[in-house]
Amino acid sequence: MYPFNRAPFLGTTIGYLEKALAGQVSGDGPFTQKCTDWLENSFNSSAKVLLTTSGSHALDMAARLCHLSAGDEVIMASYTFSSTANAFVSVGARIVFVDIRPDTMNIDESLIEEAITERTKVIVPMHYAGVACDLRRIMDLAQQYNLHVVEDAAQAVTATWQGQPLGSMGDFGCYSFHETKNYSMGEGGALIIKNPARLSEAEIIREKGTNRSQFFRGQIDKYSWMDWGSSYLPSELNAAYLWSQLEQAEAIGKDRMSSWNRYRDELDLLAQKGYIELPTIPEGCGHNAHLFYFKCADLKERTNLLTFIKKRGCLACYHYVPLHSAPAGIRYGRFSGKDNYTTKESDKLLRMPLYFNLESEALATGVQAVKDFYQGCA
Repeated sequence: MYPFNRAPFLGTTIGYLEKALAGQVSGDGPFTQKCTDWLENSFNSSAKVLLTTSGSHALDMAARLCHLSAGDEVIMASYTFSSTANAFVSVGARIVFVDIRPDTMNIDESLIEEAITERTKVIVPMHYAGVACDLRRIMDLAQQYNLHVVEDAAQAVTATWQGQPLGSMGDFGCYSFHETKNYSMGEGGALIIKNPARLSEAEIIREKGTNRSQFFRGQIDKYSWMDWGSSYLPSELNAAYLWSQLEQAEAIGKDRMSSWNRYRDELDLLAQKGYIELPTIPEGCGHNAHLFYFKCADLKERTNLLTFIKKRGCLACYHYVPLHSAPAGIRYGRFSGKDNYTTKESDKLLRMPLYFNLESEALATGVQAVKDFYQGCA
């Protein structure tokens, strides 16, 4: 059985892990610094980066840094992972879900303004599959209504919009380096802070509420408990594993894009015949081949196709069940307007295996299974 995902493994990985074990194993060591420098240098801006123990914890920190109060409202799409909402629910906010665009599965920017109330404090665009939301419209609305923007760029490391890296344009950006992402720490993430003046506050949250980071930089002679915080600092082992990939990020990106393009080319005829719908990449979006999906006719067809592909020896998956329909979504949020596309489009979406060094045979097996399924439907 070919897997749906496989974590990246490079020739330098073991050596870097051994080097970390022989030196500083706790966080904020030399490998953390290498990863941080690499990320900051990719932004061409003054944005600062803090590695975190997960993408979820990066979102948690961003929610804290927005200084929300109980009852404040946060706007996001329902088609996202629970972490996007959990971060803001944990500080007492109410989630306001907005319908998605069927072409990109991202939040429909044209519906955000009507969801804004006097309690709205944050907009959270989640860049699905590494394809950018229309950030110009979102940032304009944020400026007009004095709102924070927290980019959930968990899937979007190295992806761009109008040439700018996703995660670097909102007040805060959140990356994930989970095993399923393009670049992995096993479990890990990063918080991008647009305004460097907010870095000290973020470091205090990340370092258990203390100003320990300033102490180790020699800025203060002792550190103290300053505010609420937690332990969001990954170990050097995680950072060493990540660094082995970031220093070869271009090669990994090209490999993934090659697989993504092959899927698109191989399945294009089925799309032309109207059996499936392929992903849309709007103009100005530089996606990162995070995942390859297509859409079936409906939920029943997708269910049958998933079973068919699995029997052929290749795993494929659906993705999110919309949050607004989940028990916690009903409890902690509300849907603004009508659900015209969120549920309908999510029921049709199917993801194919995609990872670094995806075997040609695995890709071919999955593609042929899809072709055979629809030939059987003709």
